[in-house]
Amino acid sequence: MCGRYASSRQAEDLVDEFDVVDNRVAEALAPDYNVAPTKEVYAVVDRPPASESSSPDAPAEPERQLRVLRWGLVPSWAKDPGIGNRMINARMETVAEKPAYRRAFAKRRCLLPADGYYEWYPTSVLTKAGKPRKQPFFIRPTDGGTLAMAGLYEIWRDPDKAEDDPDRFRWTCTVITTDAEDDLGRIHDRMPLMVDAERRDAWLDPRTDQATLLDLLVPAAPGRLEAFPVSTAVSNVRNNGPELVEPLPLEDALPVEEVGS
Repeated sequence: MCGRYASSRQAEDLVDEFDVVDNRVAEALAPDYNVAPTKEVYAVVDRPPASESSSPDAPAEPERQLRVLRWGLVPSWAKDPGIGNRMINARMETVAEKPAYRRAFAKRRCLLPADGYYEWYPTSVLTKAGKPRKQPFFIRPTDGGTLAMAGLYEIWRDPDKAEDDPDRFRWTCTVITTDAEDDLGRIHDRMPLMVDAERRDAWLDPRTDQATLLDLLVPAAPGRLEAFPVSTAVSNVRNNGPELVEPLPLEDALPVEEVGS
């Protein structure tokens, strides 16, 4: 799964990188090196322009937007928004069929920009309770670029808020995961699904048919990502700062015998 990631890019940089034409970010997010579920995150979406009318026969050309969403998808039909706390990941293998995700997969797809993500690997060091201590790893693109994670978003209407309340709609998202490539699979068997630059337009376009979408979901080629141990401080969500993604000297890391063997 993907349960933590880092996102330090400025909104202006993401606007340029993802060809955004409509920046809907009212208040910029601070760089976050310990993004956890329920936090607000940047998301790139394609939406029909609000100023243009459309019809099923002639839908308006979607425009690229940058928005702030909450991580943890709340389906539009949900009675309790707390369900989003458990819906931070959607499996690629079932995303098109599961009731919680299939409507979003059909029309509401997004990209979640990240510097990289964290996974924890059990080590030979035991806790006082006799369980293996876990060494966190940071996994990022080898070229230092942005990791564009495939995601879905939903818009949930809060029935307890007035019709004219600007906060009556809650925008939420989830990260789509896939089987990890061989090298990374030694750390964790799942990883976020990346969307290459040449596939992003089709992925985001709400008019793309489902058969094409499934063809777009291709796991990353081996060698595209690198992993290295980082401080266990990242395990506490209250810790935040660029030091969390600094490579840890191997002699300071917990013994992880199988990784890289």
